[in-house]
Amino acid sequence: MHTPLAERMRPKTIEEYVGQKHLVGKDGALRPSIERKVLPSMILWGPPGVGKTTLANLLAKSADVSFHTLSAVSSGVKEVREVIASSEKSNMFRTTPPVLFIDEIHRFSKSQQDALLGAVERGVITLIGATTENPSFEVIPALLSRTQLYVLNPLSEDDLLEIVTTSLEKDTSLSQVEVELKSTKALFRYSGGDARKLLNQLEWLVQRSEGKVVIDDEYVEKTLQQRGARYDKSGEQHYDIISAFIKSIRGSDPNAATYWLARMIEGGEDAKFIARRLVISASEDIGLANPTALIMATNTFLAVERIGMPEGRIPLAQCTIYLATSPKSNASYMAIGKAQAEIRKSGDLPVPLHLRNAPTKSMKDLGYGKGYAYAHDHQGNFVDQNYLPDEIEGTSFFEPGSSDREKALKAFMENNWGKRYKK
Repeated sequence: MHTPLAERMRPKTIEEYVGQKHLVGKDGALRPSIERKVLPSMILWGPPGVGKTTLANLLAKSADVSFHTLSAVSSGVKEVREVIASSEKSNMFRTTPPVLFIDEIHRFSKSQQDALLGAVERGVITLIGATTENPSFEVIPALLSRTQLYVLNPLSEDDLLEIVTTSLEKDTSLSQVEVELKSTKALFRYSGGDARKLLNQLEWLVQRSEGKVVIDDEYVEKTLQQRGARYDKSGEQHYDIISAFIKSIRGSDPNAATYWLARMIEGGEDAKFIARRLVISASEDIGLANPTALIMATNTFLAVERIGMPEGRIPLAQCTIYLATSPKSNASYMAIGKAQAEIRKSGDLPVPLHLRNAPTKSMKDLGYGKGYAYAHDHQGNFVDQNYLPDEIEGTSFFEPGSSDREKALKAFMENNWGKRYKK
């Protein structure tokens, strides 16, 4: 039986693991857990092929605990309860719980996720869930609150190159073939940053040639274009087409946006993934120029979630055209970015005394809440007072754009605040 290259090259230790240095590197978020051999329950969120399953396995191995795995595609509540019952029995002889790894946990229904809660809470199992979808949308809040969320980044070109060169040098089969790696641009592009796909393509490129193998962009294009459809959905086109879709909406071209929407639908893209991107676009690119856009996008997500496909394509199209033809503003997007940058720069500045909560006499004696002016007691429900930390008083994060609605907001700001906020 042939074992695929991706499986043959699966790392055996954390040291062999490529990428995600922010998690497993020297100062990575998971490094203390690895060194102490104590794992928290967690959700690993990242695109396909970046090492979620491998990382879960290696974490269990580093903690010296047993590793159980379930696929959300083929497992139900019954299988979850069986694993939990088995873990409860084995825990009688161990101090650390086994790892239950659930691949594609976003596919678990609410009842399936509910079945995990008690076991996670009691420490019967250490849950590691893997998902390619935003957990905020797909994992129930109760489970999210009991787990740590770790984001896995797309693999860099350096990571991909390391995976390829290591495979050519160390794999028992590929190391027997003379391979010249002349250029990698097309190879990395066809893989879409998916290490599993990259290795399977590499093996195919080496196997179909006799004698010395020269891997360059021309050879890759010629060889893999015959198998291109196999890689489109979660590979390069997955990212390129969603990028073209969002940029067409941002550029106010409803025809192009509808075309790219149709490409995704015909390619079998997850309708909820498209709907989520519409929600993001409604805030990032339209925002205050037309606040109704966010309501439209949110309702589109709910509609798609409830009616499914193929009918879901209709509200998707309606929302796409609505967003593309809406006035545009990224003022809110820019404002939160500036505010976060200020926090990273200035740190946790103290809340001014007059804005602090004063529920007790001792707090009032310390001056908490003293001097605060209640806006509704003043004309126009407005009073000119500082609401920022004293150190950054007068700093402007929000700058209204040029849409008609934002011009009105600008006038409102200037009428109330005058020149308090610096440009």
